[in-house]
Amino acid sequence: MRPFRTFAEKIFSGVRGRVIGFFAYIGGLVTLFAQTVFWLFSPPLRKWQILEQMNKIGVASFPIVFLITLFTGIVLALQSAYQMQKVSAEMYIASLVALSITRELGPVLVALIIAGRCGAAITAELGTMKVTEQIEALETLSVNPVQYLVVPRFLAMLIMVPLLTIYGDFCGIVGGYLIGVGKLHITHGMYIKMTFDPLVIKDVMTGLIKSFFFALIICLIASYEGMNSQGGAEGVGRATTASVVKSFMLVIIADCFFTALFYFTVE
Repeated sequence: MRPFRTFAEKIFSGVRGRVIGFFAYIGGLVTLFAQTVFWLFSPPLRKWQILEQMNKIGVASFPIVFLITLFTGIVLALQSAYQMQKVSAEMYIASLVALSITRELGPVLVALIIAGRCGAAITAELGTMKVTEQIEALETLSVNPVQYLVVPRFLAMLIMVPLLTIYGDFCGIVGGYLIGVGKLHITHGMYIKMTFDPLVIKDVMTGLIKSFFFALIICLIASYEGMNSQGGAEGVGRATTASVVKSFMLVIIADCFFTALFYFTVE
């Protein structure tokens, strides 16, 4: 009985440690969010830092967002055409592409791009500052690290991710248009009509609401992982990997939650 009891104790201890670690992580994220909101409304607001981060997060992401959403629209139109042609319903491909891109694919693809490109960069930058004790140096100069490092990135992320989502929606619709008009021989007027007739403001707004929360998730996780890095260069690498993986997981989970919420509550 003693070996079995020891084995059970090890399992219980491991599960308990993971549960405690999970709630500690959630608590850390909530604390960082509260501090960020507090310092967001505390002067001074570093406008040049915010503009610099908007350039890094938003403007520099335009090419990759363009390529991924454009080819996603192309692939979606081609795959839809495979079935739609069997029932002579090619004209509805425009509606399918527009609704799929604006409600789901646009916000999620942009969020994953930003998490992989910018979230990893934020974690690496803050993690390097942490392990080289630059963050502690800011504290000795009476500069709050959250206000100086997190708030500009937080604001830039909340502004640029929804804008990139709108841009990605447009590029995805253009991709579908290229296939619909160029390959399937749908007339220009018919494709435009079938794109915008079923598309209402609710479809665009649901995608933008999702993108706002995706931006919040990505920035908080990236900043938290970076500011809690330890173990030198290897620790920064682990934190960067964890930041991207956790951001991907939470973005997909949040997308599922908001899709269900909008489906059951929004008429």
